[in-house]
This record gives sequence, C-alpha cells and structure tokens, in this order.
Amino acid sequence: MKASVRYTYCYPEQIQVLDIAIPEPKANEIRVKVMATTVNRTDVGVLTGKPYLMRAFAGFPKPTLPVTGTDFAGIIDKVGSEVKTFKVGDRVWGFGDNGIGTHAAYVCYSIKNAILPILEGIDFPQIVACAEAAHYAINFLNKVKLNPGTHVLVNGGTGAIGSAAIQLLKARGIQVTAVCHQAHVDLVKALGPNRVIALEQTDFTTEKIEYDFVFDAVGKSRFSLCKPILKPGGIYMSSELGPNWENITLALTTPIFGGKKVIFPLPSDILNSMRTIQELVVQGKFKPLIGHTFPLDQIREAFQLVASGKKIGNVILDLSSQ
Repeated sequence: MKASVRYTYCYPEQIQVLDIAIPEPKANEIRVKVMATTVNRTDVGVLTGKPYLMRAFAGFPKPTLPVTGTDFAGIIDKVGSEVKTFKVGDRVWGFGDNGIGTHAAYVCYSIKNAILPILEGIDFPQIVACAEAAHYAINFLNKVKLNPGTHVLVNGGTGAIGSAAIQLLKARGIQVTAVCHQAHVDLVKALGPNRVIALEQTDFTTEKIEYDFVFDAVGKSRFSLCKPILKPGGIYMSSELGPNWENITLALTTPIFGGKKVIFPLPSDILNSMRTIQELVVQGKFKPLIGHTFPLDQIREAFQLVASGKKIGNVILDLSSQ
C-alpha cells in the first residue's frame, strides 16, 4: 500500500510516499480502508517533533510510527479475533493526537482508542474534518464558564479550530465577534458570528469594546495585547504556547493576582469530543470548514500549506482511490 513515511523527525519536503506492507490487525484491532484523513497542526507537530515537548508523546528520539497522520474516516475491511463491537463493512472514524499512522491506504487501530461509527448521511471528508480541530475547540471552550450573555472574541475565524469554535459558541447562544482577513469576511460571516472584524481595517486590540473571553485560535496575538479589551475577570486563551512558552507561565501566575487571567487548556477525552461534534452535525448545527483537498501523492504540499499558517479551515487528504 502507499503511505506517507518518515523515519526521523523532519520537515514536509522530506516526507516520502512509499509502498509498504498492508498491516494485519491484532486481536483487539480493526483494519480500516482509509477514505479520507486530514493534515492538521497536530500532524505538523508530530512530523517535526516541535515544540520538543511533542517528542514525549510521539516518540523519542525518533517517532514511534513511521507513517504520518492522526485521524481517519473509512471502511473496516478486517477485524481482530477479539473484536465484537465492529464488523467488516462498518464506516468508522477516529482520532489520536500522538500520531496513529493514518496517511496510508490502510490503518490498524485498537477499538480501545477513540473510534465511532459514522452516522448515516455524513460523508468521509465531512466527518474526518470534525476530528482534530473540533476536539481542540471543544476542549478550549469547556475551560471557560459560558452563558448566553457572554461576549467572546475569536481571533482566526478561518482556521480549522477558529471556525469550529465560532459554530460551537453560536450553538450555545453565545455572542461572538470573529477576526479574519478582509478577503475571507464573507466566508466567516457564513459561520454565524454576530460580528466580523477584518484585521487589515481594524486592530481589535485597540477597540473600545470589552470581552469576557478572548480566544486566539491561531496563536498570533498575546495576552499583553488583548488584556486591555478584556472585562474585569476576563480570560485570554491561545491555541499556541506563545513566545518563550509564555502562555504556560501566565496560566500559572495570572490567577494568583486575580482579575484578568490566562488559561492554558490541556485537551482530553477525545471520544466525548467526537460524540459531541457528530451529534451537532446531525442536528445541522455544525459544518466543518474545508479549504483544500489533496491526493496522497501531494502530501508534502499539504503539509507545507498547513505549516505555513495560511490554510483555510481543514486540509483533507483524499485516499479513496488508493
């Protein structure tokens, strides 16, 4: 089978697409014919081993798995001897944020990990785009007390995480202001925020509007810049560590002094995130933003786009023809 392979931490241009053996499932595993997967920010971290903390989870001194990829949607074509809850032909999707080797025609995956059946009416690209980014968005938002009167600013409305956060907030009746580039204002408006700011026209950090919660979904701002627009007791949260990992330090120190503070979330419970987001899809309250689709042979280009920080929504890897 064809697969995206690297044996050491590396950059996108060093990835190889190789023919490797089709894996055989262990007793508690299923084998999935992968139809679609994503290339996401977590994938870039697992690929490069940066920040270096990633290597504590993805493998040290080299990656635990040579095949890249953290999520999948596909069809079960073989089950292990102890598997009773799934059968050949089932449509399933899964996610593992330490890397699970899914940028390949087939993947073997333990049923003890985060995996769910794909509900009827949902296609493979749509559901796999609900994995990584939506999981992080859910786990960022659930660290903050949100009520219908809460006013939230989401910086990075066109990103996979930001676009998911906007929809999750609106599903709960939260007032949302989204920030994006001028060229993408209409795209972000379609996600349903109350207001959209074009960053080329307005510096949101200098407006005379205060927010209960500022969520920097692209990690391109800082607490020091956003602090003036936070209400007393307001919260700043970023999807990135910040310069010199400052968001971890600030998360430890700002609560001590009271007032405005930083929270640094630790995502957990992937399976619950998957259940939550799939139910919202069924209810018509969530539609993942998909920006680009690549074939496996263009895996380097897909990674380069994600690493550039200029992608729109989710980047899909189409493996249906492999």
